[in-house]
Amino acid sequence: MINHTRIRNISSNWKIFTMSDLSEVPISNGLYKTKDHYGKGPYMVHMGEIFSSDRIIDNVVSKVSLTEKEKEKYLLEHGDLLFARRSLKPEGAGDVSIFLSDHETSFESSIIRARLDKLKAYPPFVFYYLKSEYGKAQMMTLVRQVAVSGITGEDLKKYQIPLPEISNQIQIANILAIWDNAIEKTEALIAAKEMQFEWLTSNLINRAGHKRTAASGLMTEVSKRNKNSTIERVLSVTNHSGFVLPEEQFERRVASANVSNYKVVEQGQYAYNPSRINVGSIARLDDWENGILSPMYVVFKLDTKKVCSDYFLHWLNSSEARQRIKNSAQGSVRETVSFKDLGAIDIPLPAMVVQKDVTYKLNLAQKEISLLKNTLEQYRSQKRGLMQKLLTGEWQVGSSQYLSEETCQELSKESVA
Repeated sequence: MINHTRIRNISSNWKIFTMSDLSEVPISNGLYKTKDHYGKGPYMVHMGEIFSSDRIIDNVVSKVSLTEKEKEKYLLEHGDLLFARRSLKPEGAGDVSIFLSDHETSFESSIIRARLDKLKAYPPFVFYYLKSEYGKAQMMTLVRQVAVSGITGEDLKKYQIPLPEISNQIQIANILAIWDNAIEKTEALIAAKEMQFEWLTSNLINRAGHKRTAASGLMTEVSKRNKNSTIERVLSVTNHSGFVLPEEQFERRVASANVSNYKVVEQGQYAYNPSRINVGSIARLDDWENGILSPMYVVFKLDTKKVCSDYFLHWLNSSEARQRIKNSAQGSVRETVSFKDLGAIDIPLPAMVVQKDVTYKLNLAQKEISLLKNTLEQYRSQKRGLMQKLLTGEWQVGSSQYLSEETCQELSKESVA
């Protein structure tokens, strides 16, 4: 019996089906590979590691041989839904991909396959529903919470899916595909721009024949302490986000009760953890006027009469600087980089006017990447809003209505307003 109370905010015009109701063939596990399968034959195989995207993906990573009986049982058809059986994290179990290729491809035992009756359900629509907030929440009610979270074919048979008419399913999926296309193109453009930025940095800073100068002549260590605990903002430095509030990183404040011995860092100064700088945990404080850091951190400031701070930051983030810092840590028992070690690295240092010209060009390229990333987040936000409205029937899509990309853009603005 279908529990209609599980699925909320769904249009009353839609009907609710179980995955079992919609399946054309029995829901089944994939091929259990043996040594006889590997490296033979032309058949590609979907692996369990494919479930990292929130969009349609159909990548394959190895090849196997199959008997005639195995081909009949394990070859995929266009539109088959593939579910992850196991995951170390509960939310990963039951994650889904959709096969949209005509290649002869099978699927391994870590995957469950569901093949839908296409007269009842349009596979991309069902895929988007499974990836929606509602779909994921419902899947979590089926996931077995054990050491390795999992889901079975029997669990999936009970999964409930609300569906409009098939023509509406197709329209809704096509609307969401517009955003997937925009997201994919923007991600590819960002990746290309980041590669271009890396090349530009190398050519403008590290490969331009500039005279090199030891960093020690440009930096001064700062050891100001938080006497009387006058500053309360505790910060950390990460390799991916620079300065962060620990409670945002670790979901709690990570600091001693007494912070009077913590080091003070002020806006424009740099800081790093000596045992983590080799993985990139060094940054300049830009977002706050000041903060305090654990006593283990090294804080320093630049002589801005000799080096432009933005120029130094671009050099610090370059591949050459990262590699030289890693090399400085080698040989140390704990792979730490002291302030003296960092100062021993020489950096390309042209005249100030050249530094400022290089900085201008790199800042401009960096701003372009930042704007593209903002656009990407807007697309993702718009897609989430559209999924919430369209996959519940809150916004009705007429079977004869054609929605242009311009109309979709207007809908997206309303969805995130």
